[in-house]
Amino acid sequence: MTLTEILISTGLGSMLLAVVWSLTVFGAHSFAAMTNYTDLDQYNRNALDRMTSDIRQADQLTQFSSSNLVFQTRDPDTGATNVLRFFYNSANQTLTRSLNGGSTVFLTGCTFLQFSIFQRNPINGAYDQYPVTDPSRPDLCKLVQLNWSCSRKILGQPVNSESVQSAKVVMRKP
Repeated sequence: MTLTEILISTGLGSMLLAVVWSLTVFGAHSFAAMTNYTDLDQYNRNALDRMTSDIRQADQLTQFSSSNLVFQTRDPDTGATNVLRFFYNSANQTLTRSLNGGSTVFLTGCTFLQFSIFQRNPINGAYDQYPVTDPSRPDLCKLVQLNWSCSRKILGQPVNSESVQSAKVVMRKP
């Protein structure tokens, strides 16, 4: 073999290896992204289902802020009054549920969260409800709106963002 043949074959082999390597990296990145989307969807759905169930069964809202909800609930078995709290820690990017001292982290990597409260009666000619304009009057709340967005990182970069999850939950008991 001549020097020219060796240089050409080495060059073609290097290009082939570069193509295979780039496809492997792209495939791994895509697989990680799909895994992140599945993970985000699972945790978002679980958190929304649990929060919806808890809020619907709550007796009343006792405290409110855009990142904190405190409900009074009654245990159907014992009749004891319990305190249920959902709070968002923006520094840790977590949404936590607390019931009588025990707490469970519902969401991690939560980059945005906002709670809003409304009265039950709808606005005439619209599919919306009247907001509770005075946060010191959580007793007027009959409907809670939940909005959040979570993200995950791939190779240290936040490339996956779940679209904002939003739901309006009507409290059944008040």
